[in-house]
This record gives sequence, C-alpha cells and structure tokens, in this order.
Amino acid sequence: MASGLTANKKLRHKITAAALLVTLGVVYGDIGTSPLYVMKSIVAGNGGMGHFDTDFLVGSVSLIFWTLLIITTVKYVLIALRADNNGEGGIFALYTLVRQRARWLVLPAMVGGAALLADGMLTPAVTVTTAIEGLKGVHINGNILIDNQQQVIWVTILIITFLFFIQRFGTDLIGKAFGPIMFVWFTFLGVAGFIALSKDWSMLRALNPYYALHLLVSPDNKMGLFILGSIFLATTGAEALYSDMGHVGRGNIYLSWPYVNICLVLNYFGQAVWLDQNSKVTAFNKITDFNPFFQMLPESIRLGAIILATLAAIIASQALISGSYTLVSEAIKLRFLPRLHIIYPTRLKGQLYIPVVNTILWLACLAIIGYFKTSAEMEGAYGLAITITMLMTTLLLYQYLRSRHAPAVIAIGILIFFSAIETVFFISSAVKFLHGGYVTAMIAFIILAVMYVWQYGGRIRDDNTYRAEMASLFAYKNQLSELRNDPDYPTYTTNLVYMTQIANDHYIKKEILYSILDKRPKRARVYWFVTVNVTDEPYTAEYTTDTYGTDYMVNVQLYLGFRMEQQVNVFLRQIVNDMMREGELPTQPQKYTTIPDRQVGDWTFVLLHEELSPQTQIKGFQKAIIQARLRLQHIAVSPAQWFGLEYADTIDETVPLVLGKIPITKLNRLTRSQAEAQPEDEDD
Repeated sequence: MASGLTANKKLRHKITAAALLVTLGVVYGDIGTSPLYVMKSIVAGNGGMGHFDTDFLVGSVSLIFWTLLIITTVKYVLIALRADNNGEGGIFALYTLVRQRARWLVLPAMVGGAALLADGMLTPAVTVTTAIEGLKGVHINGNILIDNQQQVIWVTILIITFLFFIQRFGTDLIGKAFGPIMFVWFTFLGVAGFIALSKDWSMLRALNPYYALHLLVSPDNKMGLFILGSIFLATTGAEALYSDMGHVGRGNIYLSWPYVNICLVLNYFGQAVWLDQNSKVTAFNKITDFNPFFQMLPESIRLGAIILATLAAIIASQALISGSYTLVSEAIKLRFLPRLHIIYPTRLKGQLYIPVVNTILWLACLAIIGYFKTSAEMEGAYGLAITITMLMTTLLLYQYLRSRHAPAVIAIGILIFFSAIETVFFISSAVKFLHGGYVTAMIAFIILAVMYVWQYGGRIRDDNTYRAEMASLFAYKNQLSELRNDPDYPTYTTNLVYMTQIANDHYIKKEILYSILDKRPKRARVYWFVTVNVTDEPYTAEYTTDTYGTDYMVNVQLYLGFRMEQQVNVFLRQIVNDMMREGELPTQPQKYTTIPDRQVGDWTFVLLHEELSPQTQIKGFQKAIIQARLRLQHIAVSPAQWFGLEYADTIDETVPLVLGKIPITKLNRLTRSQAEAQPEDEDD
C-alpha cells in the first residue's frame, strides 16, 4: 500500500505587492545594511580622510558596482536561483541536487555550510554596532546621546540580547513590519544617494570597468589587491539571498532585486561624491569611527536616519538568525549535525526555533562585541569565511549544470570565471585573518569538525555493519506469530514499534529481534518496523507499507522532506486507520477507553541506544571518530523528541555497537590434572 501524508506547505509563491514587501524584509537584510560600513572600511583602509583622491573614489565605487553586478546579479540572481530544490535554495539544497554524482561532494557542502554559519555570527554584531555608533556625538535638546564607545557596546548588547530573547516566542507579529520598514530603508538609501550624487554627475563614469581595474594597480590605492577585502563586504549578503529563496519564491526576488540594487548603487555613488567634496575638511580627521554614510546626511535628519538604520540592522540580524536555524535544521536532516531540539513557535512551518543554536549565537555575538569593541575592528574579521562559502557554491553549481546536461563549455566557463574572481576575493580577504579573521575561521573549523565527525562517523558505522548482524523478517515470521498468540506470556502492548532501517525490504538489525524475542519476549498484536527516509525535496510527506502477507507485521517506510517535522506518532495513527479501512489490519477495539468506539489499541515505542562495545575491532582514527560521534549523541536531542514521541509510551534499551569483524577465540578445555599442572603465580 502506498499513500501520501498531507504536506505542510506548497512552494508556490504568488507575485503580489504584499509578497514583494515580505521579500524586502526577509531576503535583503544583510546586503541592504552593507552601505553602513563598506565605504567606511575602504576609507579607513587607505588611511582615512585626506588620504585619497577622486580617482581612488571613482575606482572604489566602480569595484563595488561591478562586484554587485557579477557576483550578486549574474551568479546568484540569474544562475543560482535557477538551481532550486522544489523552490528551496542555499548550499545544502544545492547539495541535495548533486550528491548522487559523487560521494566527495559532501565535503564542499559541509565546508560551505560551516563557513556560512560562522560568518553569520558576525553579522548581528557588525550591523547593530555600526548603526549605534552613528549616535555618538548626536545632540538632543543640548544633550549628547552617546559620547563614548563603552556606551555603544552596552546599547548594542541590550539590543542583541532582546533580539535573541524574543526568538522563543516567534517573530510572526514583528515580522509583519519588516517588509515596510525595509522598503522605507531602501528608498531612503536611494534618495539620500541620489541627492548627493546630483552634486557631481561625473561620478557616473565609475560604471566603466576600466576605473575598477585601474585602481587595483594604482599607487593611490595603498592596500593594492587587498582593497577587495573591503569591496567584498558589499556582496556578502548574496549567499543569504540564495538561501532565503524558499521563503519568498524566485519570482519575487527577480522583481525586487532591481529596485534594491539601484538603491544600493545610488547610495554608494552618493557617498563617493560626498567624500570627494569633503576629503580636505580636516575636522573629519578628528572623528573617531568616521562613517561617511551618516556624515553625508543633513544634521536635521541624522537622528531619524540612525533610528532607521538601527531598525534595518535588527531586521538584518533577524534574517541571519532565522537563516541559521534553517541551515542547521537542513544539516540535521542531511545527517551533517546531531539531532537538536527544534521548536515551531508559531503556526508557520517555516518559522523554526532551535534553543541550543539560539544560545550559541547569542553568546558568540556577545563575545565578538566584547572582544572587538568597535565596528571597525569587526569589519577586519568580516567576509573571510563567506568567500569560502561562495567558492563551494560555485563548485556545486558546476556539478548541478553538468547534471542538467548543460554544454561542458558553458559549465566549465562558469566554474573558471567565478572561481577565479572568488579566489581573488579570498586572497584579498586572507589578510583579515591576522586582523580578526581568525575568529570566524576558528568558529568555522569547529562547526566543520562537528559536521565531519557526525557525518563520517555515521558512514563508518554503516560501512561496518555486516550482513551477519542483519536478519530477515521472513525467517522470524513464524516465531512472531507464535509469540503474539502465546498465552504463557502477558500482553506487552497492542502495537509494538521499532524505529529502524530496513534493507532490501526485509532485513533488519538482529538487535531488534533480540529485543523482541530474547531480552524479554514482548507479546504484541502488531509489530511495526518504521523507517524514516529524508528525501531531497523539502516538503515530501508520503509512505509505503508492507505486511509480508500477515496481519501482525508491518514495514512502514516514511518519506519526509528535509524540512518536515518527524511526527511519527501522528503519522502512524493515520497509517493504521488507513490500513484498517483497507482491510489490511483487523480493528483493535478497546474495552476500556475514554474515546467512544475506539478501534485502535495502545502503542509502545522501543528506542535502542548504542554504546561502543569493547569488542570493536576498528582501530586508530576511525575508532576516535566513532567515539567522538557517540559523545556528540549525549548533547543531541533524544530519539523520543526527534521522532515526535514525547507524549507516547517509550522504552529505552541499550545495545552494544560492535564494528569490524570479531575474531573468534577458541578456548581449550583442560582436565583436572592439566589444570593442577599449570604453574601458579608467586606472591611478591
């Protein structure tokens, strides 16, 4: 029998004005707050105000313009958005599309995912700190709001702490305001930039790529190629744009990106014009953490702009936090990370909350703020890890194009072109390693190590599970039939369920049959063997059943998308009712029940926990990986929580994990005389 379970979401996003507003609030937070710090970082890297000329500014905004065009528009909007997995985007969704091509592709997927998570920890700290720094020196009624960096730090910590605190309650209510606020933000960026640009239209010559290339070799550029480390900050949000496609749909991104792009470019060009006209004003040299974004605004609107920038920074941070939950959830379903407790605080399926991830992100943000203290120092660490993610995405995109039979010359051309550009960005960002980049590199390495241990450890376990440890259900069908009808044993439960993996339709681990028949014979009316298969599609909800010609053994294969919640208890109740309706299972009327005319009996779920056996034969590195994986299991969510069995009747049993072929040692039996002839140990 095969049937489908109702999926929670259809990935068809209509293009409406409301949907476009949602897109602005969900997708563009990271890239939309880049004007707060990109030009600031470029100017600081060249020595500050008074240490650049017009050609330097023209070359800088030319580099920004062409970086946005090539990386964000061409690679991500025009190419990557076409590589969707049933509407879902991001590096893990892309990996699921190509993982059948080669086993080693798991490595770039894990590296890219780890780097993306690590860099995301820096985004809330950078954006909120930069926005709050704009308040330094601002007067209200003759009083200075913030006059030192220590106050900036405390205000930033309060905002970020509040943001992480409200995650447990869901952000559905405040999320409705994100779109309109970001629309106002982008419009403000465009208008402010246009007004500044209108004072010197000659800055538009920066649209010519000659000025971008010329700046890289110009003596006016004191950073040389390493200026690209600051330029790259303008496009760090491109990867998030791809990852968030599943929330809003490709069409809404296509329609909204041109507006966002124009507003961003106008603002960068406007900042360049203002810097060119004020580069010789010595008073600006005395301003700590000088930021051209705020300085180019009239004093009368600066406070309002800072408030708006802070709201945009909070929205960008929220997008990164939500994106991190989604990324971790997908990694868990792909078996890259241990199972963690996932909560759905609202009725919206897409809104996740992972408590342990929330706590880690919050503590990491606080540590980053406390360690770096200023946005300028944070910018030194920002962007390094994301270049690695982009390189990994390019590699997976190439594999995707080949899997879709794209002409080799096109696929290879895309691979070489974008890999070359992103490698240059990576090299230019590598200088950041010594200026704080080691922090994100260390975080990325830790995340990658956890992913590697979990994924590779699982592979070692599966590769060392020998046929001898498997048993055919057909061979034990008669024993199970006799046990269920044996009056000498009390009824253990009506429906006995084991979560397992069934190979070749009828082979299961012997430890399950040992649990039923040997450990303590468990008499039940129906024995259920349930396998959860995570599919490459995000919202699959289907199942198949096989009773092996009986009415007391059921092999259930659940096919759930990698974003589906695994509510096995709920699904099984639907399945048993379907089977009873089809006459495949007899009804199980209950004499004592609070539910009138109840036809389904009680359920007991047996959950087996593995502990590494001393008899394990694998040695060295592989054994260390397995031991590390088992330690990680202790911090993972319990199988009962993971499979949605928190309120079900569950039994936990521990079984030994034996890996490798065990050599059998034969004992020799001694006679009494031989035993007496054995030399005795002498006491010291």
